[in-house]
Order: sequence, then C-alpha cells, then structure tokens
Amino acid sequence: MGHDPYEVLGVPRNSGPEAWKKAYRRLAMRWHPDRNPDPHATERFKQINAAYEQLLAVDLPETPKTSASEESPEPEPAPARKRAADIRHSLELDLEEAATGCRQTVHYTRSKPCPTCAGSGEAGIAKTRFCDACHGSGRIRDAERVLVACPACGGRGIFTERTCRDCHGSGHEIAEISLEITVPPGMLPGDELRLAGQGEPGNDELAPGDLYLTIILRTHRLFELRGRDLHCRMPVSALAMLAGAGVEVPLLNGVLVCPLEPGAAEVRTLRLAGRGYPGRGKAAAGDLVAELLPHFPSRLNPRQRKALLQAHVALQDDVDTALPEIAAWWRDNGYS
Repeated sequence: MGHDPYEVLGVPRNSGPEAWKKAYRRLAMRWHPDRNPDPHATERFKQINAAYEQLLAVDLPETPKTSASEESPEPEPAPARKRAADIRHSLELDLEEAATGCRQTVHYTRSKPCPTCAGSGEAGIAKTRFCDACHGSGRIRDAERVLVACPACGGRGIFTERTCRDCHGSGHEIAEISLEITVPPGMLPGDELRLAGQGEPGNDELAPGDLYLTIILRTHRLFELRGRDLHCRMPVSALAMLAGAGVEVPLLNGVLVCPLEPGAAEVRTLRLAGRGYPGRGKAAAGDLVAELLPHFPSRLNPRQRKALLQAHVALQDDVDTALPEIAAWWRDNGYS
C-alpha cells in the first residue's frame, strides 16, 4: 500500500479493532469528497479506507461461532432525523379572543442561509493557518511516545479556510418573520401552540425546528378566569332580590336574563352551568359564577316613591309575616 495503516488512522500499534473503527469513522467523515472541498480529499479518503481494510485483514483470534439467529440479527430501526433548534415565544390575547379563537400575526426572528455563501460559511479568498494540535508539523506523539500522523489535520499540518465575512463562517444571518396563524378556541393561559417547521431552518442533516407559542391572557375588566370558570361581581337591585325579579347577567358574548328566587336582600352567588369559558378537547366548558351585591335605591322620583309607599302599606297589612323583626320589637317593648 505504501502507507503505514497505523499512521494513516493515527492509532497506536497496540490498539484494537474498536480504536481502528472510531478513528476510521472520524477521518472518513472529515475527508469524504462530498464534504471536504480540498483537492486532495479523494486521495486522502482512499488512503483511510485502505488502511482500515488492511488492519481488519490482520489475523485475529477466532471468535466463537454463533447460532443462525445470532448471525442474522434484526436490523436496528433507523434513528429519527435530528431537528434544528425550536423557537419559543409568548402570544398575548384578550379573554374574548382566546375563548372564541382568532387569527393573529406573530413577529419573531430566526436565522436563514447567508446569501453571500449560500449557507456554507465559506466565501472569498482562501486563508491558510497552522493546525493547533501539531503546531504545523503534521505529526504528534501517541501514548507510547511514537510519532504518528496528527489526527486533527490528517498529517498535513495546516488548514485552508475561506470564512465568509458577512456571516463570520456561521452560514446564517438573522431574518425578521411575520407569520399569520389561527388560534383555536378555548386555549388556557400557559397552553402552548405548536407550529411545525417554523423554528430554526433545517439543512441536509437537520429537519427544521418548531415554533412554540405560550398563551398569555390580558387582564379583563370584568371577568376573572379560574380554571374554566368565569367569576365576576355585579350590583343588583335589592328590590329585585326581595321580589324575585329577573336580572341581566353579563356573558363573554352577550347578556342573559336570569330570574332570582325571592328572598332576603343579601350577597348571593349565582352559578350558570356551562356558561363560562368554552371547553377544549375532553375538557368541558366552565361555569359563570356571579357574586350578586344588593343595592337599595338612593333617590326616587314621585312615581317611584308612590309605588314604594303602596308596597309599604301592603306590607303593613301582614307585618308579622312580611316584617317579623319589626313586629317582634313592638311586642317586646309592650306595644301590641
């Protein structure tokens, strides 16, 4: 062959097949003609192949024979293709937008192939530098203090580089992205919206990454979201509570008239099942929970005053039932 296979692979002479295999893989990746533009890459790649084959041809102790099933192992599944980096951002929405779903335009930055070097990272005039591992000599001493070819530079002692000035060799530059997306209804704060392939761009070896948008809801002027229940506090006429009238209750998408049970004019909780935040997937819609705060009239016009006086007279007809506390007070103090 004309070349020492140990020196070509850069392995010690007392090394074994495992070390040969690792060195071969590393050097073959580096010097493969499809990856390395060096004009000597093809010849160097042939030397590496020949050296590895020569070492494998050395007589080694026979290994025990295996059964037929061991001789034909099941092929391993192909590894999943690696992906470029994902990008994560937050998406701020109004409560109504998140509840009903909406269209949004998101703005973010990601890399794109440098137009100067077409993503290779190399452009312009070639520059030569010495190998840091062997300081330009092309040879280093192994563990046995024997001089072998430097594995970093393949024994050349130098590297030839053409670093692109625009991207500084990275092969990428920053791009501003505007993407119109659809937000499905019923997403909660902290939920993530995944947009496949909208992360960092891929290449021949990497699939593109994904874009993840974390939902954030703006504070609402009326409603507070607890799980999927919507909570609010609202003033209600105390007279409506006493008489059991219907009151208007606000919803995210309108107003609903709800009759009240007649009773005391005191703070009440009104729960409307399924009228809260909408469901999503297997999660059911939440409830609307309204805390009703009684308020008595502060000013009356003549018509209203007359109507209340009539109601007052009617109450006096059966004061023991309508106003038992007042009737008991008079009795307890000696008045019938």
